[in-house]
Amino acid sequence: MTTPMETLGNLINNRPSASESERRAPVFNPATGEQRLNVSLSTADETRAAIASAQAAFEGWSKTPSVIRARVLFKFKELVEANRDKLAEMISLEHGKVFSDAHGEITRGLEVVEFACGIPHASKGEYSLNVGRGIDSQSMMQPLGVCAGISPFNFPIMVPMWMFPVAIACGNTFVMKPSEKDPSSTMMLAELLYEAGLPEGVFNVVNGDKESVDVLLTDERIQAVSFVGSTPIAEYIYSTASAHGKRCQALGGAKNHMIVMPDADPGQVVNSLMGAAYGSAGERCMAISVAVCVGDDVADNLITSLKGEIAEMIVGPGTGPFSAEKREPHMGPLVTKQHQEKVLSYIDLGVEEGAELVVDGRGFKVEGFENGYYVGPTLFDKVTKDMRIYKEEIFGPVLAVVRVDSFDEALQLINDHEFGNGTSLFTRDGDTARQFEENVKAGMVGINVPIPVPMAFHCFGGWKRSIFGALNMHGPDGVRFFTRMKTVTKRWPTGIRAAGASNEFSMPTMK
Repeated sequence: MTTPMETLGNLINNRPSASESERRAPVFNPATGEQRLNVSLSTADETRAAIASAQAAFEGWSKTPSVIRARVLFKFKELVEANRDKLAEMISLEHGKVFSDAHGEITRGLEVVEFACGIPHASKGEYSLNVGRGIDSQSMMQPLGVCAGISPFNFPIMVPMWMFPVAIACGNTFVMKPSEKDPSSTMMLAELLYEAGLPEGVFNVVNGDKESVDVLLTDERIQAVSFVGSTPIAEYIYSTASAHGKRCQALGGAKNHMIVMPDADPGQVVNSLMGAAYGSAGERCMAISVAVCVGDDVADNLITSLKGEIAEMIVGPGTGPFSAEKREPHMGPLVTKQHQEKVLSYIDLGVEEGAELVVDGRGFKVEGFENGYYVGPTLFDKVTKDMRIYKEEIFGPVLAVVRVDSFDEALQLINDHEFGNGTSLFTRDGDTARQFEENVKAGMVGINVPIPVPMAFHCFGGWKRSIFGALNMHGPDGVRFFTRMKTVTKRWPTGIRAAGASNEFSMPTMK
């Protein structure tokens, strides 16, 4: 007799809620290709039930003092830290990234929780005394209501933590829709929130697909939507949510370039580029997927060094145990069989387009894990801007080297690309660095830093078709996104008496 496979449902009003939907999606361990569990694809009515739960909780939570909200988040942070290994293992088992990388994801998520714990200060508003005689003005930042988050598969903990900690710290309630490819860790975050003392209904998780998403985008009770994913879906999310009167921040795709100048430190460049291109199997919106070498000598030396480093890379399952004899892999599998096939098709395409395939990741097998979704680290040289492998986001361990003759040509490449998420420059020259950071058309810029992801007290967001919406994730923009500004101008009876009792029909001015 076989044991029935677990089916993951929802978490509504602080209670596990089995879905009545007949639709299920399989969740696989990408390292082995074996199915771990099923996840329910919730109905529209179940999604509305989660929204109703959040709506009912909003009045009480929004009136809760910000210091008390912060204390819940402080406790939540402690619980996440206490369960860090278990959460990291969940990420590795469902996403495929190696255990240490999963730990790093949790750390970057916790940094946003730490920022949200400072909400009593971050949401203070402003006050001006005597804007007119006996008249004062103040601005206050008030919560919106029910907010929604739709997160991608590549960061099942970090990206939700970009969204809900700031939202609930500001006094909103929340409905989270995680990726159906790796939903377990988000469900555990919900359980830890309630263990930390979050009142019923403040945070809800709905597992589902487009049917649930469309409810979140159109239901009038949802006030704001946060999304991270591919550009076509981000554009759909933004246009649909905006058409229904909602605030929306929708982060899309990327094609991040690293310019390598002739004066850059070669060892620093190679070490930085290896992790930036192949870490997490390239499944990062801030991965470096294009190295722009200024001069053929720079490109030739870089290619030689990269080939040597790639030959030493360990690729395998991300979960341990690891030891001196069995080292942790540098890179794990891709998330699904379908995504593996997509990345492999791009390698085929690069060969067809005439790029020079220096290291071929096709046909890569890990002994004992032959059914896993692996693609080996892949390196193309002599890629040109008219090739699709240059234009399009591959989202896998594929690095393209482009050769140019000058810094100006390299900068123009980046500025002409449709995406503008992140970018990096490696140089020792301060003037070149200054010109780059001032003139490059990208939202996040690194100088001798390969993946310039901002800290939580700054904002994360790109330019051009890498983002839809005016406000970025976390930091000050996060607080602004999840609050409405209200300005009050007031005077009291003494001021009224001083002004006299005559009627005032002209435009009011401050005298």
